[in-house]
Amino acid sequence: MKKISIAASALFLVPFIASAQALAPLQTLIASIGRLVASLVPILITLTLIIFFWGLFKYVRDSGKGHDAGKKIMVAGLGSLFVMVSIWGIINLAQGALNVNPNAPVQSPGVPVPR
Repeated sequence: MKKISIAASALFLVPFIASAQALAPLQTLIASIGRLVASLVPILITLTLIIFFWGLFKYVRDSGKGHDAGKKIMVAGLGSLFVMVSIWGIINLAQGALNVNPNAPVQSPGVPVPR
């Protein structure tokens, strides 16, 4: 059974190795993943802010053991928020320095067709 699955996988990959496939599905997949990631960034930043404010709430409300837990949650939320916004800023800075238009469609190389 294992040999059959390996042979089937190899036969499935032959067109990809020979560059005989169309790139339109691949471009669509990459564009879909890009849109998914772009929509997740604001959601993750919002979630991080909620976590930070939850830690602030625990810090103010509880005393003793909960006080320390709230402080740890706030530090984790603030640290992750800093990392996310820093990476976002570095990407925007690199796009500006390299004159990359973030709204431009992605151009992938085409497969040469013999005439």
